Amino acid sequence: MCARLSQLTRHLSRPLANYSNVSTVAASRSPFGPSIMSTSAAEDRSKRMIHTAGCLIIGDEVLGGKTVDTNSAHFAKYCFLLGMNLKRIEVIGDDEAEIGEAARRMSENYDFVVTSGGIGPTHDDITYESIAKAFKLPLKLHDDALKRMKALSKPHPSQKNFSWDVPSPALDAKLRMVKLPIDESRDESNQVLFVDDSLWVPISVVNGNIHILPGIPRLFTQLLDGLKPLLIPRLENPEGKGVYRILFSTPMAESEVAGYLTKLAAEVEPKGVKVGSYPRWGRKRNSVTLVGKDKNYMESLVPQIEKGVDGVRVEREEDADESDDDANNG
Repeated sequence: MCARLSQLTRHLSRPLANYSNVSTVAASRSPFGPSIMSTSAAEDRSKRMIHTAGCLIIGDEVLGGKTVDTNSAHFAKYCFLLGMNLKRIEVIGDDEAEIGEAARRMSENYDFVVTSGGIGPTHDDITYESIAKAFKLPLKLHDDALKRMKALSKPHPSQKNFSWDVPSPALDAKLRMVKLPIDESRDESNQVLFVDDSLWVPISVVNGNIHILPGIPRLFTQLLDGLKPLLIPRLENPEGKGVYRILFSTPMAESEVAGYLTKLAAEVEPKGVKVGSYPRWGRKRNSVTLVGKDKNYMESLVPQIEKGVDGVRVEREEDADESDDDANNG
């Protein structure tokens, strides 16, 4: 799968004129039968407030160690900054049954779900078809996505004779990337999102809350950034300020401050604040964190925590290390 990354990047990254975002929805029901989830439930999922999130990384190359997953780490930071509680990250292979099971379960359990990987042009890119099958949806050639692809795609040097008008295996492969799961009983505007005019690739949204993204890190992050304005109105904090983290550096061993931190955690838990303790192997100092949404309350705790752990508040873990080094060199 990795061999196609540079080719897919070329397809997705040229500037684009402003196309219409959606196609007109057909009124007919899916020949695949009724969707596994009701239309009303899917609509509710697409509009309700977002509290929890899940991330599904798909690809044999990740499980085999060929590709290092960075998308889940980026998504974790994305959720933190927006105040979404990321509850689960899973990595699974290119297996239809596993993709379908994980997608259904995450859609049921979390408000906002993203998948990464498996939407390229080759035989092992099966995310669209697996999720479509899981929710009993047809794969539909999306006209606007195809128009955008044609406008953006630059043929690979090996495809000198490629034509959009002449049937070929290469054309079939490209069309795989614009055959999307569509619930024909719902408005397509909620199912196919174009969030970045520089990219042809859509975000396919299934069952109201599963957002299917490419695995290429640059495209994954760019599309998430484009999606952000659509998410902010559905967050607890409409300004999207998210969660706050206060970091402390302490010279004390974790076992030495464990008792104090246990009492502190019980004290702040009713306020929705979490206390963390993290060893830093090979360094003289360890880290303690406060994480929560009540900034004023958390700020009020700083003096007592500094005293309780015999430490100092820092912006970066290594900040207090530098002061230690200066003292040792003085």
